[in-house]
Amino acid sequence: MTGRQTAGRRYGGRDAAQRQQERRTRLIQAGLDLFGTAGYASVSVKQVCSHAGLTERYFYESFRDREDLLAGVYNELIATITAETAQAAAAAAPDVDAQLRAGLEVFIRTLAGDARKARLVLIEVVGASPRLEVRRREVLHEFAAMVAAVVGPLPGPEASSSRLTMTAMSLVGGVNELLVDWTLGHQNATVDELIDLCHTLYLAAYRAIGDQP
Repeated sequence: MTGRQTAGRRYGGRDAAQRQQERRTRLIQAGLDLFGTAGYASVSVKQVCSHAGLTERYFYESFRDREDLLAGVYNELIATITAETAQAAAAAAPDVDAQLRAGLEVFIRTLAGDARKARLVLIEVVGASPRLEVRRREVLHEFAAMVAAVVGPLPGPEASSSRLTMTAMSLVGGVNELLVDWTLGHQNATVDELIDLCHTLYLAAYRAIGDQP
């Protein structure tokens, strides 16, 4: 028996779980490449596998179906964007103005800097399935909670937590729709202009809700 054969099915220094994770990563990347360019509705499992250089057998070891892959790509993108946005905001603490700008800059540049990511996160998951629509709504609420955590507690003794929650959701939804419009080519603003506008809106809203009961 060779050392390779006696090492618990290790090949090239990698065990079965590591190899499966590597295949999953290749499929995730293929999903991003294809769903983010041709679109979810136009891409088949066979095309994803061909792009990843894998057989369909390996697709189904990691994903139930095409929708499951879309969810996997979306969730991985959101996890990365959320972590990087939160880290940027935290690094700018305690100044709320700086935190809002830092978070917005990372969020907007991440999507605006990669057309595949923007299309997948902002367009392709919308209405793709009931499951993904629920997840998309959860993500909007998660980002709204992040904004609320940055700006709270509000300046002003009469500031309402419900006002903060609603305002944060309005701002997150507004930025989302602005980026959808920009991604579809309906706005010709530069990325810097998008960041400046969104930051202005966030800061104005923060100051306004702190001044009202």
